[in-house]
This record gives sequence, structure tokens and C-alpha cells, in this order.
Amino acid sequence: MKSVELFAGAGGLGMGASLAGFTPLAVIEWDKWACDTIRENQKRDYPLVRNWPLWEGDVRSFDWSTISGEIDLLTGGPPCQPFSMGGKHKAYGDARDMFPATVEVVRKLRPKAFVIENVKGLTRASFSNYFQYILLQLEFPEIVRKSRETWMEHLRRLQEQKTAGKSWDKGLVYNIVTTLANAANYGAPQKRERVFIVGFRADIKTEWSFPRPTHSFDALLYSQWVTGEYWDRHGIAPSKRPSLPSMYQARISKLGTLLIPPREKAWQTVRDALIDVPDPREKDAGQFNNHKFQGGAKVYKGHTGSPVDFPAKTLKAGAHGVPGGENMMVLPGGEVRYFTVRESARLQTFPDGYVFHGSWTETMRQLGNAVPIVLARRVIASVAEGLLHNEIRRVNDTRPELMA
Repeated sequence: MKSVELFAGAGGLGMGASLAGFTPLAVIEWDKWACDTIRENQKRDYPLVRNWPLWEGDVRSFDWSTISGEIDLLTGGPPCQPFSMGGKHKAYGDARDMFPATVEVVRKLRPKAFVIENVKGLTRASFSNYFQYILLQLEFPEIVRKSRETWMEHLRRLQEQKTAGKSWDKGLVYNIVTTLANAANYGAPQKRERVFIVGFRADIKTEWSFPRPTHSFDALLYSQWVTGEYWDRHGIAPSKRPSLPSMYQARISKLGTLLIPPREKAWQTVRDALIDVPDPREKDAGQFNNHKFQGGAKVYKGHTGSPVDFPAKTLKAGAHGVPGGENMMVLPGGEVRYFTVRESARLQTFPDGYVFHGSWTETMRQLGNAVPIVLARRVIASVAEGLLHNEIRRVNDTRPELMA
């Protein structure tokens, strides 16, 4: 199956697509450092990105006439700064808003499906009208904004089309599902909430819903405080275990009455993710790529770091994440230190063989903007399954003798 990747960053979403069976015809990213990361891994012959047709530049300047044939999937994470909790919250007033460019690419390529992700901040109440505007543009990409039309006027036209109940027989229409997903619920050792906008072209006949979570907080509490399996697995003696968190006592008591444990797997913790990674201050730390100690970590209001026995807090990019922010771990003795680039890559579920190019600040920015690969793969694989079901149905409808 063929795909196109927009706003590729360091490659998290695209690698998830590759693992789900898609072959990219174009991978587009404007940031030099992120492109250098992909290029460096191509030079190292890293298999997931080895043959990526990377193009460094603005997605609005790409020559789409070079892409031929039908595109099965369009993926991308438009820059999140216009909507990020840590940004300036300008949304449509921010020059970095690339949703209009994304809609234009959907209109040109007419992919069978698309997967677009962004930050949780996109769903905040102050952006509700603009979020609706984004969704309606993606649903009806051929209803284009007129030259002197404001976005609010365009929104009203799109709303009229939506509520008219008329079929758009000769136009391009997508059936859209939006979901706010926590990466920890899908196996990432990080509590990272992302908005996913998934669309299937109206002629694609499939029944699709967002993948069911595979991991849960209750399962983690069960393994820690009901069975103790978590501590036993990590070789932590009872005398060395932390105190039972008072805020979860009632919840843990309820879990203790269960005849069977939670069906999901336990949330992955920082300790789980870094179990075989040495402290970057130790002599053997150099065996891991991008695993260099960065000093100067401090706790201050709003930036207290991530306890090792829970999933990490959301890794952040920019001034709020690096160098004086939240991208640090709280060690069992209460000391804090910054996550190294390799540790951060583990939290984003990048493989150890994948290296990051640039300074610590630059590489942490790339990681802070990335999508955990396990989450990307899970979502995109489910979309691939929906597309395959449609293809099977189409073949059966056109060649019923194959079912005989």
C-alpha cells in the first residue's frame, strides 16, 4: 500500500506507517535538523527509513505532479505550536498553522484514508469553532475558501453543506472519526495525549473505530500493590519499595477484591522502559547511542519531573521542555536529573538503533514533537485493516465467482 507523509519530524508517525505495511512515495519535512536525523539513519542503512524519499522543504512548495497513482494513506502531524498548551494559542492567527495546507494536499491527492495527529490543546474550548472548521474542511475538501471570505464565513458554508443532508455524489467527501488517545494506554511508557483525526473516503466501505486500549493504569496498580509482581520483577525488596500512595488506596482496595486481574496489560513505567539502560554517569553508558549525561536539572513550580514507577509525564519541546523544564526523572532517593536523548527515545518507543542528529536541545525538541511509534503503528495498522476489508468487499462484489 502506498502512502505520503507530511510534517514527518524525526520519523515517528512515518515509522509507524512503515511497520503497518505502507510504502511512502514522499516524506516531507521542512526542519533541517529533523531531516538530518532521517538522513543520518539512511546512511546507517536503518531498515525502516532506508528507502524513504525524503524531501526537505515547505509542504506548500512540493510538486505534487511527481506523485502518480492512487494513494492509500496520507499521514502527518501539522505543527502543534498554534494549539499547544505551552504555546501562544493563536490557532488560525498563527503563521505556523498548517491545517489549510493539509486540506489542500487531501484535495489534490484524494487518498483513500488519512491519519492526522496533533496535541490535546487542539480540543480546548477556546479553539472549538476552529477545530470544527478543521474537521469540516477535511470532510468536504473541495468546498474551498473564497478569496475574500473569512474563515468564519467559510465555516458557515461548510456547516450548511453538512446539515443539508444532500449527497456529494460528484465530489470528494470523507467520513471522519476523532479521538483523544493516551499513548500509555497503547504501551508507551509515557502519559502522552494526542488528538487523532482519521478519515476514510466516502466510497471506502468499511466499519472502523479507534483501536481498543491494550494497557491500563488499573493493571499497573494491580501488579504493584495487589500481587507485587512489578516489584518482584525489578528485584526490589519489600523494605525498598515506596509507600502505598494514599490517593489510590480506595482504588487499590477495590482491585484487590477482583477474582481476576484487569484484562489489559499494565501501563509501562519509566523503570520498565529503562531497565537495561545504565545511568549516563556510569562508565559503560557509552554503549548506547545518544546517551550523554546533561547536568543542571532542578525542580521548580510546575516542573517536578517523572517518578520512575509510573509512565513518564509528556515529553516537551522548546523552552518548556528544554533546558529547564519537565523532561527529567525523579530517582528513588528524590534526586532529579534530565532524561538523556536515548532515554527520551525509549519513552517515545524509538528503537535503540535509531540515532538522533544535533545538539541535546535540538534532539530533545525533535523527540518532544514526536509521536510514540507503538501508538502510531497501532492506529495506522487498524486503518490498513479497514482498507483491506474494503478491497476484499470490492473484489467480492465485482467477482462473485471467487466466493463460490
